[in-house]
Amino acid sequence: MPAAFFGHGNPMNALEVNRYTAAWREFGRAVPRPRAILVVSAHWYIGATAVTAMPRPRTIHDFYGFPQQLFDLEYPAPGLPELAEEISDVVHPTWVGADLDSWGIDHGTWSVLTHAFPDADIPVVQLSINAFKGLDYHLDLGARLAPLRERGVLIVASGNVVHNLGGVDPRLTDEGFDWARRFDDAAREIMLDAPTDAARLDGHRDYDLAVPTPDHFIPLLYLAGLAGTGDGRPEVLVDGYAYGSLSMTAYTVGLSCPTAGRPAGAPSLPADVPADSANI
Repeated sequence: MPAAFFGHGNPMNALEVNRYTAAWREFGRAVPRPRAILVVSAHWYIGATAVTAMPRPRTIHDFYGFPQQLFDLEYPAPGLPELAEEISDVVHPTWVGADLDSWGIDHGTWSVLTHAFPDADIPVVQLSINAFKGLDYHLDLGARLAPLRERGVLIVASGNVVHNLGGVDPRLTDEGFDWARRFDDAAREIMLDAPTDAARLDGHRDYDLAVPTPDHFIPLLYLAGLAGTGDGRPEVLVDGYAYGSLSMTAYTVGLSCPTAGRPAGAPSLPADVPADSANI
């Protein structure tokens, strides 16, 4: 199976047609049907490494202030409880807990999958981001997941390379600040040429602006780790910026997708909710 990292951005992307959601849909159409989808989402950022292991994960609406239509959206994909044991085996000796009832499918996952796999008929399992671990841990864990690709598991990471909600300018729906572009460009160079060096991006001069908290950046390291195993090189699926301080760049490994005919623009933010409080 291929693998991918998606810059998911504003939850409203789940309801929108733009060049990012069009690329996600193209990706889903190009992928051979997976046995299951394993997602590393920025929004399951906890003090442990765990996987969802319930047969019917709930759809989590982990934001506020958005239109009711977004809260009404459900992504009723089944789970695959037995995949939790497989994951534990392939990453051994790293410990991975099985979450039976606390999490589900958060918007970092369903806002992308509702476009890529709109029928919601492929089992979805999420892997948490362990907030207590350093960047190298996540890069290594991504590499350890590689055998799952040979077992029909599509591995997807979802975050944003640049994700500074405090710096959002809602008027800049399709632009990036200079510092955001510099960091995104540096990340692209590393991902395309030397993905196993991706954890060294914390030394970039714009890292603190681009990554004020690591939750949305870390998913990129999982794809970098997978790419470092030698089974495919990363390619850019789509790129661009939203609100000045978010990068929407997405990467694939082991799959190229068409790029023609995509519409432009990121969706608008809610008028009454500060971006840094809306959990995008």
